[in-house]
Amino acid sequence: MPEPHELALWGLLAMVSLATYVWRATGVVIAARIKPNGRLSQWFTCVAYGMLAGLISRIMLMPVGILAHTPLVDRLVALGCGFALFVLCRRAMIPGVVGAVGIFMVLAALRGYGIL
Repeated sequence: MPEPHELALWGLLAMVSLATYVWRATGVVIAARIKPNGRLSQWFTCVAYGMLAGLISRIMLMPVGILAHTPLVDRLVALGCGFALFVLCRRAMIPGVVGAVGIFMVLAALRGYGIL
């Protein structure tokens, strides 16, 4: 026979699982009714891009932590290369982000070794 605290843990697991799957099922039902090319979806896309642009601008121009010790030119060159990759890859976010991070790492390493 299971002990009372074991039953309580199984009950808790059942409740959180139910809560999770209720919201997932609700999302599936709602998603079936959303028009991907509708005005609301386009608005959300624009808001997401705007928030990303604002965050990137903030990080580039007013960095905190260890990024604040890097030269602005390195951050801007990496940002420019990442944006170019984003445009060249038909607005795909992953190549732009990976490319920008890679360029920034190379520039930081070259500065660390005294090459730049």
